[in-house]
Amino acid sequence: MTAFDTLPDDEAQALLLRVCAAPRWAREVVAGRPYGTVEALQAAASAALDPTDLDAALAAHPRIGDPTARGQAAHEQAGVASAPPETLTALAEGNRAYEERFGRVYLVCAEGRSAEDLLVTLRARLANPADTERAVALGELAAINRLRLDRVLR
Repeated sequence: MTAFDTLPDDEAQALLLRVCAAPRWAREVVAGRPYGTVEALQAAASAALDPTDLDAALAAHPRIGDPTARGQAAHEQAGVASAPPETLTALAEGNRAYEERFGRVYLVCAEGRSAEDLLVTLRARLANPADTERAVALGELAAINRLRLDRVLR
């Protein structure tokens, strides 16, 4: 944690942008240093996340089930890789329906979850009102950020 707390601002922001592609969020988290513990950083990172960060963050997130996903996203979606073709087709169709309804990529913390579970969640979230779904997506982004920060800093 000391290494993160003492990084030059631009390097700390670059590290955070690999966690979440929301520049405003990264600047705010960097400005709050030093944190001293991963737990303090995690709390500050969650508190700093604002609804205005969602669109910037989503620009870096592949669709759930996207076979071209790489890096962290591919690791987090590992449960989708072995799904049967019909589940992958249903996820692709659900992704399209979600994007048509909400105008953005379906974001969910996929770590450790099966394709079938993610599909059930997707279908349930399609029924959400737009403002509720934006809040749910922001909560999912916070969960993803926690996992990624933990991997980067521990």
